[in-house]
Amino acid sequence: MNSPDSLRLLIVPGVSPGRWVSTWKDRYAQPIEVEVVAAAEIEARLVAGDGDAAFVRLPLGGPVDGGGSGALAVIPLWIEQSVVVVARENELSLLAEVSPADLAEETIITAGDDVLGWAESPGAPFTGPRPATSGDAVELVAAEAGVLVLPASIARAHTRKDVAVVPLLDGPTSQVGLAWRPVDGAPTPAVDDLIGVVRGRTANSSRGRTDEEPAVPLRPTEKAKAAARAARAAAARGAGAKGAARGRASGRAAGGKGSGGGRSGGARRRGGR
Repeated sequence: MNSPDSLRLLIVPGVSPGRWVSTWKDRYAQPIEVEVVAAAEIEARLVAGDGDAAFVRLPLGGPVDGGGSGALAVIPLWIEQSVVVVARENELSLLAEVSPADLAEETIITAGDDVLGWAESPGAPFTGPRPATSGDAVELVAAEAGVLVLPASIARAHTRKDVAVVPLLDGPTSQVGLAWRPVDGAPTPAVDDLIGVVRGRTANSSRGRTDEEPAVPLRPTEKAKAAARAARAAAARGAGAKGAARGRASGRAAGGKGSGGGRSGGARRRGGR
C-alpha cells in the first residue's frame, strides 16, 4: 500500500469485499487497494494511519467514537454464525448442526489467531503446542487431534476434503464492522464514499462527492426547451402531411376501382346485346 492517492482498505481474514470493491471501481476514479491483515494487528495499523478504513472484527480493543486522538469510529455490520470443523471420519460430520453439549467429549483446538474467545467452551482443551493460525489448526483437525470452532467465513477459507464443517447452535458469534480514524470528527470524503457503498447508497445520492453525477437531473435551459418545442412541432407537421398524403392516395385508389367497375359492367351489357 504505497500509493497516497489510493483508498487503502484493510480487511480481516474471512471478509470478502469483492462486491463493494467492484462498485467502487465502477463509481469512482480513485484507485482502491485491499490488504488482508490479521485480526490482532488490524486495529493498530488503522490507528497508526496505515490504512484509510478497515473491515474489523468487533469488539475493538482500543477507544471508539471520540475516545481520544487514537479513537476509531465504527459501524457494526453483520454477525457471523460459528461452525465446528471436524475430521471427515468424526461422527459429528454426519449431523446437520451441533450444540455445545455435542462437543462435551471432544478435544477443542484453539488457534493463536482465534477471534471468538470462547472462554467456557465445552470439552477438553488441546494440550499440544498451540497452532499459530486457523490454517494450522485445521491441519490438526484433519489429523483427528480435535475439533475447531471458527466463524463460518474463516472456515470456508480453509475448506478441504478431509474435514467437514457443521453449523454450531448457541455458540459464540463474531460481528464484523467497518472502522476508520476520523479527521476532525468526521470521515474523509473517500471514506464517506466507502461508507455509502457499503450501506448501499446509490451513485446519485446527494451525500456523494461534488464530481459525482447530480442527485437530480439538471433543469433544461430555455434554449433546450425551445429546441424541444420546435422538434415536437416539426414532428406534428410531418405526421399531418403524411396523413393527408395517405388520404389522397386512398381517394385515388377508390376512384380508380369505381371507374374500372363501370367499364366492366358496360362491356357486359354490350355483350348481352
